[in-house]
Amino acid sequence: MLQQYRTIMVAVDGSKEAELAFKKAANVAFRNHAKLILAHIIDTRAFQTVSSFDNILADQATETAKKTLGEYTEYAKKLGVNEVSYVLEFGSPKSILAKQLPEEHHVDLLMMGATGLNAVERLFIGSVSEYVIRNAACDVLIVRTDLESKPIKIEKEKNK
Repeated sequence: MLQQYRTIMVAVDGSKEAELAFKKAANVAFRNHAKLILAHIIDTRAFQTVSSFDNILADQATETAKKTLGEYTEYAKKLGVNEVSYVLEFGSPKSILAKQLPEEHHVDLLMMGATGLNAVERLFIGSVSEYVIRNAACDVLIVRTDLESKPIKIEKEKNK
């Protein structure tokens, strides 16, 4: 019997890598006749250092995320995915993606884009994808290629 995933969750954060992971997840959900859950986690640690702008920044991040999630939901439905929903959470993306959401939604496949962090950034803040790979109780697929299976070119910031 072939493995068939019933509930697929994809982590989206507005990056190009996450968008490609979403498109691949929508295709996998369609082929498996699976439920697709889009997960966006707003990292609250990003707002802790700018206390006077906490609410404004959080509201802007929420509105931007809802718009993107709505667009992605429509894309998946047009592709033919029958069950599409999204989850918008606040907190630590690592633990929410690796543990909380897969357990709550009975996820059997979690898909996400590869991170573009350099070695120094990974040392200090850690890679979300690395944490999820090590701690999730479900299958995890890290997307490194586009829809034509060509490697994703990650744009690096140039130091001046």
